[in-house]
Amino acid sequence: MSADPRRAALDERVLEWIAEPLWGHDEERFDELALDLFAFQFTHCTPYGRFCTGRGHTPESVRSWREVPAIPAGAFKEVALRSFPEECAAHVFRTSGTSVERRGELHLDTLAIYEASLIVPFRRFLLPDLHAGREPLIFALTPSPAEARDSSLSHMFAVAIRELGAEGSCFFVSAGELEVDALLEALENPPAERPLLLCGTSFAFVHLVDALSDRGARIALPEAARIMETGGFKGRSRTLPRAEFYACLEEALGVPVERIVNQYGMTELGSQFYDSALREPGALRRKLAPPWTRVQTLDPTTGHEVAAGEAGTIVITDLANTGSVCTVQTADLGRRIGEGFEVLGREPGAEERGCSIAADELLATGGA
Repeated sequence: MSADPRRAALDERVLEWIAEPLWGHDEERFDELALDLFAFQFTHCTPYGRFCTGRGHTPESVRSWREVPAIPAGAFKEVALRSFPEECAAHVFRTSGTSVERRGELHLDTLAIYEASLIVPFRRFLLPDLHAGREPLIFALTPSPAEARDSSLSHMFAVAIRELGAEGSCFFVSAGELEVDALLEALENPPAERPLLLCGTSFAFVHLVDALSDRGARIALPEAARIMETGGFKGRSRTLPRAEFYACLEEALGVPVERIVNQYGMTELGSQFYDSALREPGALRRKLAPPWTRVQTLDPTTGHEVAAGEAGTIVITDLANTGSVCTVQTADLGRRIGEGFEVLGREPGAEERGCSIAADELLATGGA
């Protein structure tokens, strides 16, 4: 818990909301907490306060969570966006490298909210049909935190295994390589009494499918098995559209499309978003947001919210980001579908623009 009493009170309010068993859309509660959090971060995260002031937005002028300035995701590559003293940092998660040398960083002074905000949606959207005493066997197609301490994805799977997984749950990437032989042996003989959750990056799944294809083999996983994949359809030498990717998974592993769930998350955020497929079987597939988050799709030129069904830049307000900045402009395009949303892909040039804004507005007038 933070030594700052104001921050500790904010953390407590967020943790209380995350722990509530019933999910509801409480706009007044969200607005009040988001504005309180913005006021704290404006004051305690100097680069962010400078960024907001330059746009004429201060705690005195902002009247709604929708008016809270969104920091471009690229800014996390340029400055340490933390709302606590540097010496209090307990953990740093880093993005994978893309088109710029520096990696984005999420600085945390506590893992309590981060882990609470990841475990609740994980259970709700990936294990909605499992009752107590029927914990799943979780196989993660990523390195363990021991090999990738700064990977938020590895940390998420480790927490899920610790809190929700049955004995025998483990990781299947070591020294940067998917342990294909060990994984195939485990998949060919899964315990009958435990449902199986196979989760990992799309790259790892394509690698697994290719390995089965090379051997002329396929696996028929048990009926209760499900897959969670994290997006990004690049394989070793080819790129797969999602429909083709899911069809390959169904053919190779025997898991129907209806039991394959995509997760949308970012290192820069504390919360994740999941397809509705397992939670709402038969309903229109879309991403659903935890009640302590809000997702907007904005016109990249005007900054105004676009109509439902139209494409816009995805902007996320995540109250679990108490130690950082709660509103982040992603580099992705999406569209609203009912109470959920769909991710359409990367916005051309968004990452470069985000880093440029960060460098120009956050670094030119002072350090982090």
